[in-house]
Amino acid sequence: MTDTLQASRHATGGAEISPPLVSLRINGSVHTLAIGPEVTLLDALREHLGLTGSKKGCGLGQCGACTVLMDGMRVNSCLVLAVRAEHRDITTIEGLVRDDGTLHPVQQAFIDHDAFQCGYCTPGQIMSAVALIEEGRAADEAELRRHMSGNLCRCGAHANIIAAIRQAAEQIARSPEAARTVTPEAARTVTPEAARNTTAQAGAAP
Repeated sequence: MTDTLQASRHATGGAEISPPLVSLRINGSVHTLAIGPEVTLLDALREHLGLTGSKKGCGLGQCGACTVLMDGMRVNSCLVLAVRAEHRDITTIEGLVRDDGTLHPVQQAFIDHDAFQCGYCTPGQIMSAVALIEEGRAADEAELRRHMSGNLCRCGAHANIIAAIRQAAEQIARSPEAARTVTPEAARTVTPEAARNTTAQAGAAP
């Protein structure tokens, strides 16, 4: 029994209280979960929806492995409570792949430049890169390195990562449509089982 559930039973004279319902809009789909107020966005994604692309690293917001986009801004999902993400547009690594299987330019550039080794940090690196390109901060290499410093690669692939981001930025500048991701207007309600299937199709390993 969790501490939260024990506290709830104590406060209500032993009666069990169901966790509140939280609605999250993730990759254009609405998910309604019964989770406690202590559940982080990262745990909601991985443990409750099966979206395991976002990785658990330090748990302190220092490594960037759990980076997702919230209303287009990069955030460390290990530091965001799921209840604080309600009514926000959340994009994870799974949401970058088009319906026809076409990779986002940043994803393809990481493959082209072999910008990963173990791959554990890669989803967070890609999500940060997508945000920086959209913010117009990828033109200058020094600025790009500075803004990517919050995403650690313990394998030392930083040079290839920077090269990949610059390639993707140039491609997106030529063809902005190539970087299109899901939109809120396409929102639909899906089950956790469907979310897990989406993760498998996107190739996001646990």
